[in-house]
Amino acid sequence: MKLPATTAVCALIASTFVSQSCANEAVTIESLLREMSDRDAVARFPEVDFRLKQASSYNRASKTPDDPKGWFNNIDRNTSDKHHNFVRIEQNDGRKEWVVMEDKGPGAITRFWVPWRNQLQPGTNITIRFYFDGSSQPAIEGNMFDLFQGKGLIPFPLAHESLRSAVSFFPIPYAKGCKVTMSDHPFFFQFTYRKYAEGTKVKTFTMQDFQAADPLIDQTCKSLLNPDAETQDKASKSDGKDSLSKSAELRSGEEVALPLPQGVAAIRNLMVKLADYSDPEVTRTVVLKITADGKDTVWCPIGDFFGSGIGLNPFQGWYRTVTADGGMTSRWVMPYRENATVSIINLGDSPVDVDLSVAVDDWQWDDRSLYFHAGWRGQYPVPTRPYSDWNYITAKGRGVYVGDTLTIMNPVERWWGEGDEKIFVDGEAFPSIFGTGTEDYYAYSWGGRSTDFYEHPFHAQTFSHKYNKLNRKPKIDEKNTLGFSTETRTRALDTMPFAESLKLDMEVWSWTDCEMGYAVGCYWYGDADTTSNLTADPEGARRVPPLPDAMKNAGPDSR
Repeated sequence: MKLPATTAVCALIASTFVSQSCANEAVTIESLLREMSDRDAVARFPEVDFRLKQASSYNRASKTPDDPKGWFNNIDRNTSDKHHNFVRIEQNDGRKEWVVMEDKGPGAITRFWVPWRNQLQPGTNITIRFYFDGSSQPAIEGNMFDLFQGKGLIPFPLAHESLRSAVSFFPIPYAKGCKVTMSDHPFFFQFTYRKYAEGTKVKTFTMQDFQAADPLIDQTCKSLLNPDAETQDKASKSDGKDSLSKSAELRSGEEVALPLPQGVAAIRNLMVKLADYSDPEVTRTVVLKITADGKDTVWCPIGDFFGSGIGLNPFQGWYRTVTADGGMTSRWVMPYRENATVSIINLGDSPVDVDLSVAVDDWQWDDRSLYFHAGWRGQYPVPTRPYSDWNYITAKGRGVYVGDTLTIMNPVERWWGEGDEKIFVDGEAFPSIFGTGTEDYYAYSWGGRSTDFYEHPFHAQTFSHKYNKLNRKPKIDEKNTLGFSTETRTRALDTMPFAESLKLDMEVWSWTDCEMGYAVGCYWYGDADTTSNLTADPEGARRVPPLPDAMKNAGPDSR
């Protein structure tokens, strides 16, 4: 490892933010690391405004939805120079380099994802180089898996080896521009970055600053791996904290409500626990509802809200944790100005015993404070032909998008997740974030083989059927994603602010002509007048897609 010393800014980033950002302290490695582990930060519109952008290997034939053949073209990789899914090829110090990302002006890379080049052979031999502010010498250089799988330059969990991928969430800021190159034909790749307004003060990444930030890097890693510590610390320092709880047996159609303390405050911890998970569909038919200041802000089945999907599927993340004893915890900060109520609704046919507890703390409301929202959408059947885009959410107003949980029912063995995310912000004609595959969006790769459980502070595959649940072992050359799969992703430095609107579509792209089931829980913050197309859907929540025929009678572990 060697460690030597294009998209225009969205017109909707107003000049007021330029002058404001100039008055603030500079964006640095350390300021971004502090922001990453500050849950209060995502509950406010960014003080230093930005728009999230992405440089990826999406197929450049995708130009407009009016041309379905191009829009759903799925060759998102580079195998030769003729596939121009990169910026250009150039010569640097006598060597050939493929430019995969180039940005001019102030910004910060907040997420980097790259897969194994061969689905059966770990790693890659590609050298990656980061050039900043027009320099002819790279500030970061090395094997991109060695650098970004949590065992090299960037420590775990700020970087880690996901399922057949390397993923980094370490912030890499730059003041005047950034260029990233690879030493060979780039395969699949995604660089997600913040685009700041001109005039924003940013201190460019240097190895000296990186080494000086080592204590904060270590502290951040420990915080991300101990997500309850910050909540507990705030509780010990607060005089105004309230903890409320309620237990009830809910018959079919019943609701239990827990009113919260009056006045300006914020929910900091919310836990739901059900006594019986023998029916996995209970996590879809039991719904969390929250009203804040007279507005319904949350309506979402608990499995989709907490990231568990269909059934109880334990995992630990930065914002949510699900435990094997049935406890589901949310650490999203949810401010309100006057009043709020948390409710649990049983839409199922059978009674459920539920324990609900909510921790409320003080909040300083200002003009950047936002309400937390969570909504749900489900559809069955979803045909895979003709190819189409399936809408997660369309929001209007000012807000910040912070995550989602996708549960898929796949009726066949062949892989379902080739579809790309397409995210339009503030009325864009073409999405500023165009992905390379559904599994890539959720930070893993080679999805037909990557059916194992995995977890990380910001993403997880909390559930996926595996061969051993069908009482047979896979062969090395086989793939099988038959049944239900649940993928979840939450955001810290890669949140998506929007001033007027946000639309997130996921391409439906299976290798098989079949009918799938899709359901998504989305999480975002917004002003009091921010709206979305996600509304309460009791009938939809009751319609859980059926098990595929091939999985019926496969035993108690089949789901």
